[in-house]
Amino acid sequence: MDKQSCTITGHRPPRFKFKYNEQAPLCQKMKAILAEQIRTLYEKGVRVYYVGCAVGVDTWAAEIILDLMRQKEYSEIGLFCTIPFPEHTERFTAGQKKRYEKILNGCTDKKTINYKYSPVAYKRCNYFMIDNSQYLIAVYDQDRSQRSGTGQTVNYAIKKGLHITFIHPDTANTSIYSQQ
Repeated sequence: MDKQSCTITGHRPPRFKFKYNEQAPLCQKMKAILAEQIRTLYEKGVRVYYVGCAVGVDTWAAEIILDLMRQKEYSEIGLFCTIPFPEHTERFTAGQKKRYEKILNGCTDKKTINYKYSPVAYKRCNYFMIDNSQYLIAVYDQDRSQRSGTGQTVNYAIKKGLHITFIHPDTANTSIYSQQ
């Protein structure tokens, strides 16, 4: 891969103190830090950003990148949407589906990883993104006692040697993990 890329992942809204309230100060702070991290990586040469199209962090990141794509100074940025399987939005609310469609219509490229649901569909989607990235931004509490797709993605990224920026979901504090 000639362009550097980054996967963005994170917990789903039920994990957050603010749940689905995106107007909450902590959510607004987390989104601002997420945008700052994306801009920082862009300045370092990262041009392609992968999201898994889930509700929460994936949606926020995609919307941030779509906003950046409209700005002249980020003309080379690209949003790559990975879709676990076609029906993965079945349980989305009408509003969540509308945001999802807007993201798909505005993204640079998209790929459906599985053509039907399977127990490993989300894992395959997450691994595909990590296999195509050098960086990971994870809104993750690093609590390894709870199983989660975000935790699984982070563990795989560590195994693959990615540079990881963590954003803590309860404080929005950032920390870096790098094997270099």
